[in-house]
Amino acid sequence: MKKIVNQLLQNHSLIYKVILYVLMVVLIVFLFPKGGKFKYDYFKGKPWQYENYIAPFNFAIQKSQEEINKEILDIERNSKLYFSYNQSIVSKVKNSFLQQLNRNPFTEDIDELLRDKGISIIDKVYKYGFIDNESIQKLSTADELVTIRKGTLAIDVQQKDLIKSSQLLQLINRNLQDVSSVETKNLLLNILSNVIEPNISFDENFTQKVKQDAIDNISYTKGFVAENELIILKGDIVEGKKIEALNSIKSELESQVWSKSNYNWVVFGYSILVALALLMLFLFLRKYRRDIFDDNNKITLIFLNILLIVFLVTIVVKYDAKYVYAVPLCILPIILKAFFDARLGLFTHVLTVLLLGFIVPNSFEFIFLQIIAGIVTILTVSELYKRVNLFVSIGQITMIYMIAYVAFTIIQEGNANDLNLFYFGLFAFNGILAFLATILIFVYERIFGLVSDVSLLELSNTNSTLLRELAEKAPGTFQHSMQVANLAEAVANEIGANSMLVRTGALYHDIGKLNNPMYFTENQSTSVNPHNDLSNYDSAKIIIDHVLDGIEIAKKYRLPDRIIDFIRTHHGTSLVYYFYMQEKSENPDSVNIDEFRYPGPNPFSKETAILMMCDAAEAASKSLKEPTAQAIDKLIDTIVSKQMKEGQFMNANITFKDLELVKKILKKKLKNIYHLRIEYPE
Repeated sequence: MKKIVNQLLQNHSLIYKVILYVLMVVLIVFLFPKGGKFKYDYFKGKPWQYENYIAPFNFAIQKSQEEINKEILDIERNSKLYFSYNQSIVSKVKNSFLQQLNRNPFTEDIDELLRDKGISIIDKVYKYGFIDNESIQKLSTADELVTIRKGTLAIDVQQKDLIKSSQLLQLINRNLQDVSSVETKNLLLNILSNVIEPNISFDENFTQKVKQDAIDNISYTKGFVAENELIILKGDIVEGKKIEALNSIKSELESQVWSKSNYNWVVFGYSILVALALLMLFLFLRKYRRDIFDDNNKITLIFLNILLIVFLVTIVVKYDAKYVYAVPLCILPIILKAFFDARLGLFTHVLTVLLLGFIVPNSFEFIFLQIIAGIVTILTVSELYKRVNLFVSIGQITMIYMIAYVAFTIIQEGNANDLNLFYFGLFAFNGILAFLATILIFVYERIFGLVSDVSLLELSNTNSTLLRELAEKAPGTFQHSMQVANLAEAVANEIGANSMLVRTGALYHDIGKLNNPMYFTENQSTSVNPHNDLSNYDSAKIIIDHVLDGIEIAKKYRLPDRIIDFIRTHHGTSLVYYFYMQEKSENPDSVNIDEFRYPGPNPFSKETAILMMCDAAEAASKSLKEPTAQAIDKLIDTIVSKQMKEGQFMNANITFKDLELVKKILKKKLKNIYHLRIEYPE
């Protein structure tokens, strides 16, 4: 048991990677929409590139969504309006009329015929119905029919036949023309106008119910294809009924794949493909980015971003696939390039896009657009700490999206008439969302302890607390660091390294000298040298300890690990040569070389290797009594050759060509620094 526990502890990093790998495969497959994939790719207006396609089973030809939407729109435009006819109001009005007529003092002068006259007018008003003012707003033109519901009966009535409040007095007056007595006429007019009230009201619930029933009964099919019927011949143009049949059988097959017993097999197939894609990423990291592969923190960041992109695209596809181009996939290469490098950013982006090809419609078009956009992102996004660069790059990415979309539309439709401005809006929105990359970079820096160019710009500010303290307590060291930073930045630009990173690392590489500034010659302003009172071993220990002290100070001020790496490696495993040679001359037989050696590690990147060379070159150049061009050339050649001979660059991905360029730039820069001026007369 103890042996097993020890094995687990020794291989905990590998175990974590395996768990992360399996978890990523499971999550990505789980996020995939539950739908199969049609095995043929085809495009409207293009030839069918496969063999003759025969219907494998009976299926119905589905209407397109546009056709269904048009039918729904027609139903909503042409659906009948239903109104309720309230018979109880008619009875109520008649009773009220008779009651008011009987209570009137002139009732004895009104004969039975006049009573019948009033009832007759009421019957005319309510023949089709008296509509209320609120319901009038639902009526459109006067010629259209509306349906009046009287209990279980439904009668179609012309809208003009319905009595409106503006017509009521005219109707009553017209029917009282034959009444001779003015007093009697006015009496009937007053009573009728007071008692008559609307009995027709708009029945919104029933109208909506009928409309919804009609929509629910829409047929979603418009034809039928029998088993073994020819759908399309090889070379035929995919258009008209052919593309309708292909779209229908594609939909049918994709739904059947996930509804039958082979569901588990399809999931298994997806799992294999996702596992292969992620395995390629692991192998790439292991072979070409070993430092990232060994850092579980960085691997977690990479896989977290892949999962985030897959999640966003999946959510959008489930909601409405036409919005898929609103997802800013270029955020992925922007973030990975900011923290790592362009090659890893592009490789990861391509693998992610290939995975997304399983779940998006028109996968070929999607993959092409996104890979092109990813390449443009890698080529254009640089120096994120310069805000204008990000604006320009995202503008270029958005333009590439639009140009590629126009090209695809022309290929598929044969003209540019069917360009959809909606997609141009999506691409513009995509570009706006891409600016979220700066926020994510900030968040990841805090969560994962990484550093981007934006943070490097902040750290390289010489007004920061730590660098101000260095300038005050160890001014010589500060000036040395500034010179080394300038040299290192120039060299990094020449050989394609991260110039901002190496400049920032150079500014902080000697902060350990803050603990004992006067033990370093650049800070000694007098002829008093404190090393004169120490043994060679003690002096060497103080010099060596500035590396360890620098690491402690950097951690205290929470500097990123990528900056601390420069402090660790800027002397590698070299010797404190002056005190070693002095001890060797004094005690040649008993000198312990290990006591004079820096603890390392050796540089393990281009940037850290550059700093080692620039640091040694700048410091050694100060010892030249006559800094002529020949002396500087010889000094640089000697320093770099010695470092190479000691194996200081064995772990750094720097080539012989790079080293020659480094020497060339150092010679040029140092000559510029030490160039002799003419002597001006006094």
